[in-house]
Formats: sequence, C-alpha cells, structure tokens
Amino acid sequence: MYFMPNPYPNCYMPYRTMSQYPVETTLQQGMYPQELDAVYDGIQKEAAAIDFYYRLADVAPNQKHKNEILHALEDKKEHFGQFTNLYTALTGSRPMHQNKGIRFHTYKEGLEKAYEVEVERNEAYQTYGSTSHHPFIRNIFTQASEKNNVQRFDFLLNDYGGEPFVVNIEEAAERNKTFRTALWTGDHLQVTLMSIDVGEDIGLEVHPDIDQFFRIEEGQGLVQMGDSKNNLDFEKNVYEDVAIVVPAGKWHNLTNTGDKPIKLYSIYAPPEHPYGTVHETKAIAMAVDEGYY
Repeated sequence: MYFMPNPYPNCYMPYRTMSQYPVETTLQQGMYPQELDAVYDGIQKEAAAIDFYYRLADVAPNQKHKNEILHALEDKKEHFGQFTNLYTALTGSRPMHQNKGIRFHTYKEGLEKAYEVEVERNEAYQTYGSTSHHPFIRNIFTQASEKNNVQRFDFLLNDYGGEPFVVNIEEAAERNKTFRTALWTGDHLQVTLMSIDVGEDIGLEVHPDIDQFFRIEEGQGLVQMGDSKNNLDFEKNVYEDVAIVVPAGKWHNLTNTGDKPIKLYSIYAPPEHPYGTVHETKAIAMAVDEGYY
C-alpha cells in the first residue's frame, strides 16, 4: 500500500503580510463565516493533494507520467499558497490543518483517485466562487477552478494495459482528439488511438521488429509502403472501415487527403510506445522521438 507520512512537511508557500493585501479591511468587513470555511476547505484540499501527488510521482511507471504528476503538484503548491495567504489576511492568523492521507494500493488506483480528487475539487471551487459575496474571494476560487488537472489525469488514465478491458473501439477512436494516445499497453501488444489532421501524415517510419495494424474509423487518406524510404512502391487510397497491415521492416506512411481528421486505432505487436503515452500533437510526438521531451 502506497501510504506514508508526508515526507515534505515544509512544502508550503510563503505568506504575505496583511499590509500586502490592499483590500484587507474590505475583506474582513465583508467576510461571511461560510466564506472563511470555504477558504479553509481549499487549504485542506490542496495540502492533502500535495502529499498525495508526491507519493504518486514516486511510483510513476515512466518519466512522462512522473513529469505530468509533478506539474499537477506545482499547481497544488500554488493554490495552497494562495488560500493560505488569503486565510491569513482574513483572520490575521496562520491556519492549522490536518493532513488527510489519500491511500492507494496500485499506481492505476492512484491515478483514478487523483482524477476523482480533481473533479471533486473543481466542482467545489466553482460552487464557492459562484456563491461568494466578496469579489476578491470569488475571483480566487474562480481562477483556481479554471486551472485544474482533470484533463491531465484523464489522459494518464487512458492506458488500461495489464488489465482485462472491453471498449467500443469505433467510439473511442472517433472521440479521440490527440495525435496519439496509448489505450492499452501489455507485454506483447499495444493499442493506440490516432487523430491525423487534414493535410497531415503520421510521418514516414519503419519498425524493424514490430508488425502493425491500422483500422480507419473516420476520414480518408493515402497509405504508402516500401522496402526503403526512397522506394514506397505500394500505394492505396484508404477510407472509413478499411484495415491496413504493415509488416515488420516496411517503411510506411499515411497521409490525410480528405477534408476532416482521420480517426483510427492502431495495434503494435510487440508494443512500440511507452505505457501511458499521450502525444497531443504531431510536433510533440516528433520531439519525443528525437529526444527533446
């Protein structure tokens, strides 16, 4: 079980003094008890998430996942500091809080809980922001709700590899908006979703030891294959419901020749990309391949 006391007890943000808040008098005069409770709840939520995300990052399966979690952690620290400073300005005293440890047994369970934490937090902050009587407090919560990590953890949860899995693959492919997202990564096989923009291609490539399968669910394009990148002597126009099989060692490319994105899923045997891969754009995918990410 991944649960331990917070090893980073001093990760709090610096406080502002009362004099640094030009609205401190207005804050105290216009304050409602429920608004102070909301600010304190924000402190509790962010403190628990800071401890949780440190532990989750420690067991991330790859650097990509770890970096994403650490980005989320920085957001938590920023919001913790904002709420703490606000509480100090409202009351003139430093808030005390108890760290409610979030337990998880597996990395996958941890990601699921992180997603739930972000959804619940976002809904609470939207409510606090919309019901606050003071514009300064309202703005703090509104800004915090706009900067959330729901989508980040949703992306990381997309890879269901290692577990039994059933999905409407046509629906999943058509809903995907990223250039490449790993849907299921096992020891011997990987399923990815791709969205290729109009006029874009997947990029000329070859997999020496990997057989690959594509199925187009939406859109149309031109597939090319050959024994070398300068001799792509196999060409076919492809469209919705067409399957493409690329033998290991064949150079290949798929170009979108239609007027809407190509939506497809691809199967690699064995896997080609790291578990949890999410490339939002082709530029990011190319940067990763070239070692810039």
